[in-house]
Amino acid sequence: MQKFSKSVPIKKQTVKFETCQQKEEVSFESSDPKFSIGPDGSLYAEQDVTNLTEPIQFMVTARDSMGKYIWETTVKLALPALFKRFVLITFPRQHQRSSSNGLRRQKRDWVIPPINVPENSRGPFPQVLVRIQSDQDKEIEIRYSITGAGADQPPNDIYIIDPVTGKMSVTKPLDREERASYHLRAHAVDINGNQMEPPIDLYIYVIDMNDNRPEFKNQVYNGSVAEVSKPGTSVMQVTAFDADDSTTANGLVHYRILSQTPHIPIPNMFTINGATGEISTIASGIDREKVSQYAIIVQATDMEGSLNFGLSNTATALISITDINDNPPELDSKTCFILFCGFTFRDKDQPHTPNWNAVYRITGGDQMGHFAIRTDEITNDGRVVVVKPIDYERNNAFTLMVVVSNQAHLASGIPSSPSSSAAVAITVLDINEAPVFPSNPKIIRFEEGVPADTTLATFAALDPDRFIQQTIRYSKLSDPANWLKINRTNGRITTTAVLDRESPYMKKNVYEATFLAVDNGSPPATGTGTLQIYLIDVNDNVPVLVPQEALVCERSRHGYPVNITASDLDSEPNAGPYVFELPSYPSSARRNWTISRLNGNYAQLKLRIPYLEAGMYRVPILVSDSGNPPLSNTSVLKVKVCPCDENGDCTVIGAVTVAGLGTGAIITILICIIILLSMVLFFVVWVKRREKERQTKPLLIDPEDDVRDNILKYDEEGGGEEDQDYDLSQLQQPESLDHIMSKPAGVRRVDERPVILESQYPVRPTVPHPGDIGEFIIDGLRAADNDPTAPPYDSLLVFDYEGSGSTAGSVSSLGSSSSGEQDYDYLNDWGPRFKKLADLYGGGGED
Repeated sequence: MQKFSKSVPIKKQTVKFETCQQKEEVSFESSDPKFSIGPDGSLYAEQDVTNLTEPIQFMVTARDSMGKYIWETTVKLALPALFKRFVLITFPRQHQRSSSNGLRRQKRDWVIPPINVPENSRGPFPQVLVRIQSDQDKEIEIRYSITGAGADQPPNDIYIIDPVTGKMSVTKPLDREERASYHLRAHAVDINGNQMEPPIDLYIYVIDMNDNRPEFKNQVYNGSVAEVSKPGTSVMQVTAFDADDSTTANGLVHYRILSQTPHIPIPNMFTINGATGEISTIASGIDREKVSQYAIIVQATDMEGSLNFGLSNTATALISITDINDNPPELDSKTCFILFCGFTFRDKDQPHTPNWNAVYRITGGDQMGHFAIRTDEITNDGRVVVVKPIDYERNNAFTLMVVVSNQAHLASGIPSSPSSSAAVAITVLDINEAPVFPSNPKIIRFEEGVPADTTLATFAALDPDRFIQQTIRYSKLSDPANWLKINRTNGRITTTAVLDRESPYMKKNVYEATFLAVDNGSPPATGTGTLQIYLIDVNDNVPVLVPQEALVCERSRHGYPVNITASDLDSEPNAGPYVFELPSYPSSARRNWTISRLNGNYAQLKLRIPYLEAGMYRVPILVSDSGNPPLSNTSVLKVKVCPCDENGDCTVIGAVTVAGLGTGAIITILICIIILLSMVLFFVVWVKRREKERQTKPLLIDPEDDVRDNILKYDEEGGGEEDQDYDLSQLQQPESLDHIMSKPAGVRRVDERPVILESQYPVRPTVPHPGDIGEFIIDGLRAADNDPTAPPYDSLLVFDYEGSGSTAGSVSSLGSSSSGEQDYDYLNDWGPRFKKLADLYGGGGED
């Protein structure tokens, strides 16, 4: 059995350290409780360690006697046999057939144990892990290989195997945090590649070492706790993660607080749960008004918090102290002026929070609610304002009791009053108040038709200033119909015209006027009063027939009767129901027409006789209202009688006939229309014919019709033309044509009359198209540029020959005339562009 015995030195060679202080005593500690180190550096087992099938690794720490120096090293223990021979893994035996064709199992299948490899091994590499062997290697030559992730798959070549001996090795240090296990398959084939054994599975596990420090999720954590919190109040939680195996001490993290800033009121105001990282209060006395924030340095250490063997990391926890209402408000002072009264406020709690915001209340001295207190949102000061008018004559002084508190309730356990109070004395100043009308608006009732100079009412105002004797004067402010007037001294209102309920100035039977009352105070004050006159309706308007015109078929069996009604400006009961009657005169009214009653407001008018000749008829109708006494009115209804079709609709001829036009008039209108259309047609034909004649007329037309042969005077250049050396012979017909005949064919531009009989240019219409003119100019310019026999550019050019028979005379006698002398020296001042012109005209005097 492989083991280490208790109290027996494991190794004869002791642990030594090379330092400058060789005589100083050193103490040793082991991270594994199963082993200890003696004062001389010898390693002992504290208990029997049996079944040591793989190496044991732990850390040894050495300290000097003063605790000033610390040394650490890693010790790896293994029995000598573990280093000299390897774990042998053989392929399981296959089932073989017996001579009787039955199966005979020679050896039971087994499960290959996992292979454990420590991470961060220092080698040497390649480091042999196991040896793979087949039972058939004694009979034939076997070749071994491995496959899987870490061998022939990414990450490649971490594990290799000797194909002859079957020794599998690791080629470099492993990192458990990168990959914790590998799954490989071992194969055995002969030299020809034939499979000799079924593949076996190899599971390799990387043994964790403490090579990672704990890492906080955040470097700075933010939390908060209310001031005056009790001990044990949870504040926040910090969390650190260790990449090492969490099932071993390498990944178990322990928390502790290193420091607290500031140390007020004590250095240890908070504590932390070593396993969970939860921070909570441990002492009382947290006061936001003294310390608003604490900064705590938290350390996380693995190896279950061992400071000797564990790795550590730190983070900062910022704990903000939240405010509670533990300070009641205080009124420092009160300041009152004539128009202003304010309070100065003081509160130690956090500004602009419910714990600091002030709430002012008036608890006494203002039973009628004349005052209120407005709070300044920035300074939290209070200001007394008037919210309801104050009457000096009723109360000229007030004493207010003001109480201030916070929006939030005062925290429990605070030995202070939650509010502060003060008394405020307010004196009211008297001012001149406007006169007041006792009843405003004042309503009076009268029947319409009240005559002028009738007294309606006395509309007097009262002066609220009882302690001052003042005089009131009245005037009219608004009187839309100008029906009223008011006495200036006593306010008596009389009419100036008849009051009519049917006036457009009436609104729902009410007429409204406004009046002013002005006192003689300093300054004067004005009051306004409204007088409303309700007019009761009387029957003073006759009814009027509606409609005024109607259309009826000439035969009573066709068409429909006419519905008639009446309108009355009066209201009920002086309006409808109405009575409709036909008067006895003229007699034709009752002979030709009849009226039948439909209801109280409507009746029907229709023909009494079977046929009435088409035309316009004036039918008188007597309409009476229901007033007491009733009023009657005879209205004339204009009835148009016309021939109708079967549907009872008036025909077109009938409508014209009704309009008063006879057959002769209709024929006359039709003849006029025909004549008018003929004139229009004749004018259109004449315009088309004239246009056609203008287009077919030759180039040379009557001089009166063609303005091109006339000399038009647009402007006069004026005197001063001195250069008169013009060669006008170019404008005349040449005597000889020899030089023209010598020109090559195809040159269209000449300086004299062409000798060719036919025109070189097409005949153009009298009014050419704008595009033809542009083409004509371009052709002439091209001919001038390409003609080698053409005169210089400043010569007179002939572009076309107008032909014989021109009525225009010769222009050879035209000349330039100039009267008087003119000075052109100013042309020299116009710059280089006018130099040539200045030389021509400026030097004329010398020539």
